[in-house]
Amino acid sequence: MTPTLELAWEAIVDIAPRRDLGVTPLGERFIIDILGGSFEGPRLKGRVLPGGADRQLLRPDGAKLLDALYEMQTDDGHVLTVHNEVVIDEAAPEGRYARSTVRVAAPSGPYEWLNRRVFVGTLQSLKPERDAVRIGVYLVC
Repeated sequence: MTPTLELAWEAIVDIAPRRDLGVTPLGERFIIDILGGSFEGPRLKGRVLPGGADRQLLRPDGAKLLDALYEMQTDDGHVLTVHNEVVIDEAAPEGRYARSTVRVAAPSGPYEWLNRRVFVGTLQSLKPERDAVRIGVYLVC
């Protein structure tokens, strides 16, 4: 059976300016603090909590790896931890490639189903209009 995708949620995440963490043998490192935001999907909505961060590695081959860890609070008060690992290739022949794997840690209750599913995502910068990114998260069905 061929998998299909179903929108789980879309988030608008406000971000701080990028900070340089120096160069390693693996590439240049950066960090971007997550300031907050909002998310909404067919089965959940709420706000992105401040305090998370997006650690980035710009590899010598030009690919950028993002490792974001942050929390989202649903409108009914449940806190979900999101781990989003993104690959960005600005030089892809088909245009900018930004795809991710997304893992969710949810407490027992109405959102615990998120712990037992596979999610993939997209990432789009909203600059220069807003210091934010749009993250699309899709359930693999």
